[in-house]
Amino acid sequence: MSTTWSVDEHLEDILQSVHPLDPIELPLPEAQGCVLVEDVMVPVALPPFDNSSMDGYAVRVADVTGATEEYPAVLTVIGDVAAGSAGLPTVGPGQAARIMTGAPLPPGAEAVVPVEWTDGGTGEGAATGMRPAGSAPEGASGEVRVHRPAEAGAHIRPRGSDVKAGDLALAAGTVLGPPQIGLLAAIGHGTAKVRPRPRVVVLSTGSELVQPGEELTPGRIHDSNSFALAAAARDAGAIAYRVGAVTDEPDALRATIEDQLIRADLLVTTGGVSVGAYDVVKEALSTAGSFGEEAEPDEAAPGVDFRKLDMQPGKPQGFGAIGPDRTPLLALPGNPVSSYVSFELFARPAIRALRGLRDVPDDARPRLRAAVATDRALTSPPGKRQFLRGTYDPEAGTVTPVGGAGSHLIGALALADALIVVPEDTDSVEPGQELEVILIG
Repeated sequence: MSTTWSVDEHLEDILQSVHPLDPIELPLPEAQGCVLVEDVMVPVALPPFDNSSMDGYAVRVADVTGATEEYPAVLTVIGDVAAGSAGLPTVGPGQAARIMTGAPLPPGAEAVVPVEWTDGGTGEGAATGMRPAGSAPEGASGEVRVHRPAEAGAHIRPRGSDVKAGDLALAAGTVLGPPQIGLLAAIGHGTAKVRPRPRVVVLSTGSELVQPGEELTPGRIHDSNSFALAAAARDAGAIAYRVGAVTDEPDALRATIEDQLIRADLLVTTGGVSVGAYDVVKEALSTAGSFGEEAEPDEAAPGVDFRKLDMQPGKPQGFGAIGPDRTPLLALPGNPVSSYVSFELFARPAIRALRGLRDVPDDARPRLRAAVATDRALTSPPGKRQFLRGTYDPEAGTVTPVGGAGSHLIGALALADALIVVPEDTDSVEPGQELEVILIG
């Protein structure tokens, strides 16, 4: 291995070390955002019975054939059928039953005529709605005049027209969003076997950092990285815990990380990974056994390996496993753009791997090619993969750089919805040149 790592080598090393979390059974409200680990079959058909898709009258087709407003079909109303009704009346010749949306089709009925096709039992013109049961004359008895015919099956949702018993409801690997949670509930599943959402602890380092809302004294800046990366972790499907900035003291950082290990499936630090005299993360974590762990036979020694990557921004990176459970830790640079770009390239795929989504491309950030919209050539450092920020125009198929290449330009990052990937072998990007683009917005 060379003294520097490529982006692809570093990512592959991370993904070879990060494994999906063990499955657990979760109640549906807690399973949202989790990944299903087994196929779910449909135990009962949906809907489980023929039911009405309209408020109206359940009728026999022969009784309304040829019905018009001038010569309506006059039917005897034998009762109401509401959603959830159990004891259903049987509709015989010349009869109709008032029926509500979602109610089961009563025996003998072959179609439903909407209430707007009738007089609603008033003996007057076309009805505009169903009258409440309590205000209907003599309850749900009397007569109804039907002004239009109906074909067999009209306005009826047949049993199994949504899903049939034995169908595949959801395949393993499905991310459970609101519609999927609804389907599981509809087919009677109160729980789901899933990989839980990873718990990601994010912490910034630096004695210069103060929290937003606090006064800035000379030489201080607000901690933005921990907020941005915690938000990015949530956006990637994780449960994020943000830890306030840790000072540039190795012992304080080790103590903070040790406290956080109990609730972390992945630790992400930002800052302190370069070659400065106060790069606390590198000093605190580069020694194997920092947290009392010991290597098992045939296992790599615990600790964090700090590397230089052939990329801009984000050259200094760290990755390893710490603690008794070998919790993976990603040490990202401290400059805001560097840390966010690094998160997108390395932490987001690690979170997807923990969720069991490494081989599910539809859940990854979209990648495409677009022409660079610029009025002058852009330079890129030779031998490095550069990630410029940009805004993507899907109609024009172009991407426009925003801001400069500086790794501190968080204002430009906030305007970007794409990363423009300049390959290692390219040192100049001409106007209109087509490059790979990663959509992040």
